[in-house]
Amino acid sequence: MKRYAPAAGRNVLPIGDVLAEELPESGLVLEIASGSGEHALAFARRFPALVWQPSDPDPEAIASIAAWREEDGLDNLRLPVKLDAAAEAWPVSSAAAVLCINMIHISPWCATEGLVRHAATVLDAEHPLILYGPFVEDDVATAPSNTAFDESLNARNPLWGLRNLSDVDQLAQARGFRRTKRYPMPANNLTVVYRRQA
Repeated sequence: MKRYAPAAGRNVLPIGDVLAEELPESGLVLEIASGSGEHALAFARRFPALVWQPSDPDPEAIASIAAWREEDGLDNLRLPVKLDAAAEAWPVSSAAAVLCINMIHISPWCATEGLVRHAATVLDAEHPLILYGPFVEDDVATAPSNTAFDESLNARNPLWGLRNLSDVDQLAQARGFRRTKRYPMPANNLTVVYRRQA
């Protein structure tokens, strides 16, 4: 029932180091598209003062997250909720941070639109929306591995693919967010942080 994502094991430490800089000291962190649940478990362990709310639209992912949670029994790791980023309503109405790892490029653009739209509703001013994954940037050469990855995503689903970070910036700005940080990450990924202005 538990799923294993090799990428989660590789990127959990560098992502966690960024989160240590950006997350509030307390409150609820809503993780969108939690996948296997390995990140949720690792971050709940690393940040015991925060309450971690994992979510995913896939029932098999929900089952995997629940299995990881049951095995460890952390008090600050909640049961996963079914959540589609593009849905009209979310089952969580308030959070101190929203985190989304490796979803934007493996989903239709409407999922990113929903993510930003709902984040603007559930986050108070200055609370972070944190995104991790591969992006295309206008002023930065795209790594050949990312170009090949983008082509493979498009072959699997024409609605998938690496997003231009400037498009994400514009989408966020339209909802009152400004990008406050850009962190280069291993394997040609980025972590970007947006905060809604007061």
